[in-house]
Amino acid sequence: MLTLNENDFRKLITFIKSRYGIDLSQKRQLIVGRLSNTVTSMGYSSFSEYIDHILSQKNPQDIELMLNKLTTNYTFFLRESAHFDYFRDTVLPYLERTKRDHVLSIWSAGCSSGQEPYTLSMILKEYFGGKAGNWDTRVLATDISQNALKAASEGIYDEESLSAIPAAWKQKYFKRTSEPGVYQVADILKKNVIFRTFNLMDPIRFRLKFDVIFCRNVMIYFDQQTKDALVQRFYNATVPGGYLFIGHSESLNKATTPYHYLMPSAYRKE
Repeated sequence: MLTLNENDFRKLITFIKSRYGIDLSQKRQLIVGRLSNTVTSMGYSSFSEYIDHILSQKNPQDIELMLNKLTTNYTFFLRESAHFDYFRDTVLPYLERTKRDHVLSIWSAGCSSGQEPYTLSMILKEYFGGKAGNWDTRVLATDISQNALKAASEGIYDEESLSAIPAAWKQKYFKRTSEPGVYQVADILKKNVIFRTFNLMDPIRFRLKFDVIFCRNVMIYFDQQTKDALVQRFYNATVPGGYLFIGHSESLNKATTPYHYLMPSAYRKE
C-alpha cells in the first residue's frame, strides 16, 4: 500500500478544508485506504505526485472523484423518520396557515443521491392532496458532487433503499424498471425537485429565504468553527419562524447558535 507522509497529508487536508470546509485532520488512515487505488489507477507511483497534481491542476473532475471517495454518500428513503413526522405534523400545518402566497421554500442542502428531497416531495404531495396544485411545493436540492446530483436527477433506486417506504407510496410515486428490484422515481416527484450544484462554503444567495432547511449528516465533516459559520449563514437565509433540521448524530452549540432549540436535531428561527 502507498504511504502518505506528513507534509503531503497536511497539504491535502489544508486544501480540502479551505475549499470545501471538510475537516479530515484525524482521517489519515482513511485517506490512505480510500485513495490508494485512485492514485495508482491515475498512473501515479506516490501520494506526493497525486497531491501535486490535485493542488496544481485543480481539475474539477479529479477533485470531485477525490471528495466522493473521502466522504460517505450512503442514504435511504425516510432516513431518521422522526424529522419527517415532525415536518408533516407540525411544520406543514404551520406553513399552510401562514403562507398566504402558497409558495413554500424548502432546501435539501447536501442532498446526496436524492432520497431526502424526494421523500420531502412525497410528504408534501400526501399532505396537500387535492390542494397540491394550488401550492408551489418545489424542493431545492443541492450538493457539491456532480455525480451525486446526476444519480439524484435520474432517480433510480434499488429495493433496499425503498424498504422503509409505505407500499402505497411505492406504487404511487415509483415505477418498476426492466431490471428486477430496481425502481425509478415517477415524473410527478421529479418535477417537484430542483437540483443544483452548490458548495456550502459559498455565500447563500438564493432568490427566496427558506421556510425549512434540511442539512443532515453533512456537518459531521466540519470542525466547530466551520459549522458555526455555516449555521449563521443558514440562519440569515431562513425566514422568521422557519426551521432547520440536522442529522441525529450532529448537534449545534446551544450557547452560541442563533436558532431556538426544539428537540434533538431540530431548530427554529424565532
